[in-house]
Amino acid sequence: MGTLEHSSRAQRRATNVSISAEILAEARDLKVNVSRAAEEGLTRAIAARRAEVWLEENKAAMESSNAYVEEHGLPLGKYRRF
Repeated sequence: MGTLEHSSRAQRRATNVSISAEILAEARDLKVNVSRAAEEGLTRAIAARRAEVWLEENKAAMESSNAYVEEHGLPLGKYRRF
């Protein structure tokens, strides 16, 4: 999975989106930079989705590891001091 470059120097591309008229009006009244807010929201949504996809892709491995620990304990558990 790649990383997202998020900086003021990143290449920009114009796009069309549909936004609720009420939300857009309030954003403009409050002088919110709509493009920047949309980009930040998309960045968060992408990160959240990547995490979900990673969990889905690695679910079997995590379940297998957890089952092993439940059955056998931690591999180096005998050396733990706590």
